Amino acid sequence: MAEHHLYMQRALELARLGAGSVSPNPMVGAIIVHNGRIIGEGYHERYGQAHAEVNAVNDALAKYTNAEELLKHSTIYVTLEPCAHYGKTPPCADLIIKHGIPNVIVGCRDPFDQVNGKGIEKLIAAGVGVILGVMEEECLDLNKRFFTRVKKQRPYIILKWAETADGFFAPDDGSQFWITGDLAKRLVHQWRSEEDAILVGKNTALIDNPQLNVRYGSGKSPKRVVIDRNLDLPKHLNVFDKSVETIVFNAIKMEVDDNIKYISLEDFDNFVPQYILFQLYLQDIQSIIIEGGAKTLQSFIDAGLWDEARVFIGNIKLNNGIKSPVIQGDIVSSDSLGEDSLRIITPYAV
Repeated sequence: MAEHHLYMQRALELARLGAGSVSPNPMVGAIIVHNGRIIGEGYHERYGQAHAEVNAVNDALAKYTNAEELLKHSTIYVTLEPCAHYGKTPPCADLIIKHGIPNVIVGCRDPFDQVNGKGIEKLIAAGVGVILGVMEEECLDLNKRFFTRVKKQRPYIILKWAETADGFFAPDDGSQFWITGDLAKRLVHQWRSEEDAILVGKNTALIDNPQLNVRYGSGKSPKRVVIDRNLDLPKHLNVFDKSVETIVFNAIKMEVDDNIKYISLEDFDNFVPQYILFQLYLQDIQSIIIEGGAKTLQSFIDAGLWDEARVFIGNIKLNNGIKSPVIQGDIVSSDSLGEDSLRIITPYAV
């Protein structure tokens, strides 16, 4: 079993390389082992392209002239159940059977209806030996965004804000005020590159005029989501520069202007977080960071619609102003970040 953990750990490391590039698909890594030696590696690199198992098999075929024979005496380690259906690519279970790979070690099942258990059943029916649940907890955590979208029909929700040492979110005079330092800023930009979308309310867009992109990290910028009930925001703001796809939830119009989508919600007085999340789900947005303002953040907290909160605490005080959101949950970590601290909170376990 220790050997299985060693190879599955490597498959997990490979899978993480797909972060920010494969959504709404899951991140998957695969390792092919022959007599204690890795002969092929692969991961799902980009949405719509080859899956991890395909890349691992192709890696082996490229490295060894006798790869076809080696595969018939090998074990493939996969972080997620091989697919059994035709999507943008052929079924990976069929590929494993075709090459006669006799053993498959799977991290966790795929909850997607067209796969859930079917890939494993197909392999077993073909005489392949299957072991399920190696490093299952780690494999489930890797794809918590994917699993949330499939099981709950909404994106994985990350709340993010900074608050002062005395618990304030911002001044109450509408002025811009930086609470945290450069390290926090750089980390936030890296987070943005790892998620599908980022959301702010009207006041945050107006007061901070944020670009909501990735400037101090590597990777792509997320889609921007703005809540502007009456379409009051002026068009010169950065969120309307059309550099990335932007979704504006409002109560007035349903329209597309280049890569700016205006989506009208029927009821802006009730269930707004729920309506927004369902619309984002329909557009294959698998994860979202909600950055503000305080009222917007609190509305998602009050609705019980969040999966983790990332709260920066600065070392400065405001003495008065807009109070920070009130949240309750399990504090899973609390770390120093220069002169600031970062607290990660998750909902209480049910």
